[in-house]
Amino acid sequence: MEKRLSIFSIIPALLLIFSPQTAYTEQSGSWDPSRGVYTIQNETKNGIQLSTEIGVSYKLTGAGAFFIEQREFSGGFDGWINAHIGGDIGNTVSYYFEIGVGLLSAERRYLGEYQLKVDNSETAGIYSWPSAYFPYAYHGQWDGFVFPLDRLSAGGPTGWPDTLSIGFNMLGEITGAAFDNTLLWSLGRKRREWAAVSDGSSLVLNETAQPFLGVELLFRPFPWFSFSSLTGMLEYFSSKGIKTSAETFQNAFSLSMLDIDITKYVHINFGTTVIWPKRFELGYLFPLIDNMLYQNFIGDFDNAGLFGSIKLQMSGVGFLWASFFLDEMNFEENFFKLDRQMYALQAGLKAVLPMLPFASVDLSYTKIEPYCYTHQKTAVPWYSVPMEQAYVNHGYGLGYYLPPNSDEIKLKMQMMPSFGTLLNIQFQMIRRGADYGDSAVDGSSYLSELAESGRSSNPGLRKYFLQDGAYQWLYIIKGGLTHNFSRLPLELYVEAGVVFSYWTDIDGNANDGAPHPYRIIDTDTYPQRTGLIANIGIQIYR
Repeated sequence: MEKRLSIFSIIPALLLIFSPQTAYTEQSGSWDPSRGVYTIQNETKNGIQLSTEIGVSYKLTGAGAFFIEQREFSGGFDGWINAHIGGDIGNTVSYYFEIGVGLLSAERRYLGEYQLKVDNSETAGIYSWPSAYFPYAYHGQWDGFVFPLDRLSAGGPTGWPDTLSIGFNMLGEITGAAFDNTLLWSLGRKRREWAAVSDGSSLVLNETAQPFLGVELLFRPFPWFSFSSLTGMLEYFSSKGIKTSAETFQNAFSLSMLDIDITKYVHINFGTTVIWPKRFELGYLFPLIDNMLYQNFIGDFDNAGLFGSIKLQMSGVGFLWASFFLDEMNFEENFFKLDRQMYALQAGLKAVLPMLPFASVDLSYTKIEPYCYTHQKTAVPWYSVPMEQAYVNHGYGLGYYLPPNSDEIKLKMQMMPSFGTLLNIQFQMIRRGADYGDSAVDGSSYLSELAESGRSSNPGLRKYFLQDGAYQWLYIIKGGLTHNFSRLPLELYVEAGVVFSYWTDIDGNANDGAPHPYRIIDTDTYPQRTGLIANIGIQIYR
């Protein structure tokens, strides 16, 4: 019988050809069709165990929405082919690399201009969320830029797939452990979440943030105490294409955090962050120096923050939590009314539902104050132009996914009725200040820049949530199902729901330093919209 060669029989041979034959013992390989990976096991002459896993995956997501009042239909999709290689080097070091190419489209609506500065000297274009997806639920999977298919040229790359486009992504990580796993380290470009009491809740570094290259350390000398740090290089959002200069955005990001279990019922974490223009700044690179204090030692050039959380838990029942992120604060008269008080607060609970299989419910409230996560362009001695230092990476917020000057009530229930099947139902009420139009509210965008002077005395720099301009009210109800087929390397995902959106405006001028009654409006600039939205996706291998 004729023997045929496959790619999976060639790979081990190639590895042997291009590696020193004397360094390794005999190796073995196997193909796992249920996971789509080829695994190679071998060993060095000195007895170090090596493993390598090579795999592929494919993920396709389609989305559609129909808006009743406007009689509009919007569609979108993401289709990604990813290849990865990873493995272990001995018992203490692991590595992983993934690269992918995607065909995607995520249409947005142009809404208007946002005034960056109080004196209206700078503006920026504002767009809606991708119309075919639920608000704040779409997160770009491409890195850097996309190529629209209608202009495949050197000048064609742009920042968003408003039309059918090709995108690329790349992730990689090397991790290790030392001193009997009391010290863990990682170097890589990946998605992260830090200081989250409940999944997806972090006000500091949320799972919705775009990936960036960073170094992480975690030291746990006691079971009840750990110290961790992160320093990474943030990435520029080339909204107008990669030919647009990124000279004003050259930022690094550092974070240090303590985790303490006071008892088995109480857990707290707290720490500091800083956004700093790239330079050889040893104080931010050294994990045992506090970021917020250090930025005062060297001159106020950077954007520092303070955060913390407390969690009260009971095994088998659930937990309560509260979190804060402090961007800027001055303790003075009219404390709660000044725009310069820039912070975010969150409180919530998670409870087990014993009457349902593997079920839980989450309830949370989040408030993001105006100008929180933003920063005025700052003159820095090492750069020739003022530098942007907003709390963003690749155009997305690093912290919670809501923009500044917004709040949210979220209720989510999930359960696992059978092995491999997950159901969830979610309700959200989101209110956010308008970031475009004649009634736009100052400090309602990551692009906002708080005035340098008069922060306490200028009557225009006061905040009156819902009473100082136009606000969008969003009510979102959706349900979803994820199912893994036990005999197939296939995962199915379905989500559907309704979004009801309307605006309120005040009887008076926006940002005039006084509260005003508000009313529901329906205009061309601030329209009422009711959307029926459905998303469906499949993933082959993982």
